[in-house]
Amino acid sequence: MSKEIGPVQEIAMRLRGLREATGLTAEAVALATGVSPQDVVDYETGGKEIPVSYLYEVAKVCGADLTAILTGDDAHLQAYSLVLDGQGLNVDRRKAYKYQALAYRFHKPHMEPFLVTVPPKEESELEFNRHLGEEFIYMLRGRLEVRLGDDVLTLVPHDSLYFSSRTPHAMRGLDNQPAEFLDVII
Repeated sequence: MSKEIGPVQEIAMRLRGLREATGLTAEAVALATGVSPQDVVDYETGGKEIPVSYLYEVAKVCGADLTAILTGDDAHLQAYSLVLDGQGLNVDRRKAYKYQALAYRFHKPHMEPFLVTVPPKEESELEFNRHLGEEFIYMLRGRLEVRLGDDVLTLVPHDSLYFSSRTPHAMRGLDNQPAEFLDVII
């Protein structure tokens, strides 16, 4: 009986295949994306949760569409891409947050917009992340605590935040409720 491959394993396999097809070493991808060579190996084997920002950077480095990495299919739209309410591509690659890609049908977009839902959690459960690039958050629902290094910020609907993704950051929904926001990564 064969073991079923989950979405994270499929993405991990596509990452490795893309790297090998472009002739890049794990060290070269690590240098270009700002992670360690061990992180590259861990992401490619499914041994570590894959940050969406890393997927975006690999797509840029390898000249591929993020959609191809996420789904195995290429995006083809070049003039515009309409994604109706609830029709975003679920990105099942990280347990801490729920991501829906909103530009997944557009061919090689210059930014990656996501609808992100962050559940409430205890302070001890926060997971810090850092990566290349910049992020823009626009709050839609709930209250969101964002930790940027030592700073603790609280965002409510219609607040926005722009920051360097190199700053260690973590998030959680407040008031025992999830927080939802538009996240644009460049």
